[in-house]
Amino acid sequence: MKDFINKLYRNHSLIYKGLLFVCTTFVIVYLFPKSGKFKYNFEKGKPWQSENLYAPFDFAIKKSEDEISAEKKAVTENATLYFDLDNGIKSAVDEAYKQEFQKTFADSVPNRRLNHLYNAGQAIINDIYDYGVLDENYNFSNDRTIAILDGRVKKQDGLFSDLTKQDHLTTIINSDLSKENLQDYKTVFTSLFFDLIQPNLKFDKVFTDKALQESLDKIIYTRGSIERGTLIVAKGEVVQGDKFQILKSLELEYQSQVWNQTSFYWVLFAYTLLVSLALLMLLLFLRKYRPDVFDNNTKVTFIFFNIFLMVFLTTLVINYNSKYIYVVPICIMPLIFKAFFDARLGLFAHVITVLLLGFIVPNSYEYMFLQIIAGIVTILTVSELYKRANLFISVGQITLIYIVAYFAFFVIHEGTIETLEWTVFGLFILNGLATLFVQPLIYAYEKLFGLVSDVSLLELSDTNSKLLKELSNVAPGTFHHSLNVANLAEASANEIGANAMLVRVGALYHDIGKMKNPTYFIENQSTAINPHDELSAKESARIIINHVIDGIEIARKNNLPDRVIDFIRTHHGTSLVYYFYVQHKKDFDETDTADFTYPGPKPFSKETAILMMSDSIEAASKSLKEPTTTKIDAFVENIIDKQIEEGQFLNANITFKEIQSIKKVLKLKLANIYHLRIEYPE
Repeated sequence: MKDFINKLYRNHSLIYKGLLFVCTTFVIVYLFPKSGKFKYNFEKGKPWQSENLYAPFDFAIKKSEDEISAEKKAVTENATLYFDLDNGIKSAVDEAYKQEFQKTFADSVPNRRLNHLYNAGQAIINDIYDYGVLDENYNFSNDRTIAILDGRVKKQDGLFSDLTKQDHLTTIINSDLSKENLQDYKTVFTSLFFDLIQPNLKFDKVFTDKALQESLDKIIYTRGSIERGTLIVAKGEVVQGDKFQILKSLELEYQSQVWNQTSFYWVLFAYTLLVSLALLMLLLFLRKYRPDVFDNNTKVTFIFFNIFLMVFLTTLVINYNSKYIYVVPICIMPLIFKAFFDARLGLFAHVITVLLLGFIVPNSYEYMFLQIIAGIVTILTVSELYKRANLFISVGQITLIYIVAYFAFFVIHEGTIETLEWTVFGLFILNGLATLFVQPLIYAYEKLFGLVSDVSLLELSDTNSKLLKELSNVAPGTFHHSLNVANLAEASANEIGANAMLVRVGALYHDIGKMKNPTYFIENQSTAINPHDELSAKESARIIINHVIDGIEIARKNNLPDRVIDFIRTHHGTSLVYYFYVQHKKDFDETDTADFTYPGPKPFSKETAILMMSDSIEAASKSLKEPTTTKIDAFVENIIDKQIEEGQFLNANITFKEIQSIKKVLKLKLANIYHLRIEYPE
């Protein structure tokens, strides 16, 4: 059991990567659509690019969305309106009319005339309440059919225009009195009925909506059917009209009817295989070409998180509306990876992500082509991301590439620019604006994952920063030495294509440990007194060696990134403090070199190897007497060749050719520092 636990502990890094790989795979598959994907791509009005397509099974032709919408609209507009009738209102109005009529008309009116007036008024009431009086003025069309319900029992049918509106009472009264030649009594009857007439119809919205829904449910969503084996579309035939609708019907049927529970699991399994293959290729790439990234679980997590984030954002947009697919700034990812790692890793991860998205986006070939081309342009154009102008220029170029590529695809498909969708160009511009968000995103990632970008390195290179200010005050000689080393190292890094900004920052901070005992280092000694004269060679060596350990402590206390601390740890590698070693050897025959050896580790990158060379050359150059070109050349060759013989660069991915280029730069820089002139013969 103990051996098993020890084995797990030794392999915990690989186990973590395995769990991360599995979790990322399942989360991405979870985001993907789970139905089968129709294997043909087609667009309305464009030629059919695949082979002749025959119906694989019987299926119904589904109506288009426009047809269904039109039918629903017609049903809605022609639906019957239901009104509830209050029977008691009419009887109450009749009774009230009898009483008010006697009060209104004086006894002086002859009986015959009085009966005529009474009957005319009763006729007006019957006319008003023929269908009923509405309780309010509803905004319905006059030709809408209506049904009057008496206790949920349909009593009468008609049109909405048959119902009496309260603002139409005067019109009805005037019309009926004109027929009876009683216009002289218009004012009297209008005043009388104004107080008598009460509404007896109320719109029943609940019942009307229920009846409407029943009518909508009866709509048939198909028209005709296609039998198995029927030719649907031939190669090269333009997809439009019924052909397009038949293909859409087949696609929908394929995704809904064909997929049973067993098929669902097979689709899930197939998606898992493809996604895991893509992510496995990324892990293999990291292991073979970026072992330093592969060994760092935080960096691997960071890469997988960004891939998941792009898939997540894209699926969100597709679920909302797939026509906005190009708003998602996919090119942010290669920008971020280039800022934290390198261009090759950024492009590889970008391609893997685009391949994953090809499963779920419409017109996948067009989408993948545009995104891969845009990713390549991103990698090729964006340099020195910390310079704002460079980012704006690169984003403009990326947006232009999107627009040009989309325009070309559109012309190929349509053969004309008359129907060009200009709104898509607006989406590309929004994409470019979203890509500018990369700067704050990089800052957030630095805080979340503890990574370092060129933007942070630029801030650290400021000699007015708190730590470098302290170094210049406490150990001015060391500060001046660090500046010279930074200049030498930066020039060397530019010569071989290494990260010049990183090596410059590393050079500025590599000797901050000397602040603890500044006077024990010769560059900070302003008097003839040397404190090492009072110490043994072993004690002196320990103080010199400890400036590496002290530097690491100071760096961690000031929250310097690990990439910068690496330069402090490695700038002396495992070399000897040779001067004190020789001094000790004069007094003791047997000397243990461990007491005079730096703890290491050896440089493990081009940048750390450059710093070791530059630091040794700059420090030793102070001992040159009457420097000449010949002396400087021999001096540089001897120091670097000795480091090679000691195996200091065995762990660094630097070649002999690159070392020769660095020697050339260092010789030239030293010659410029000492202002050498041509040596004339005497």
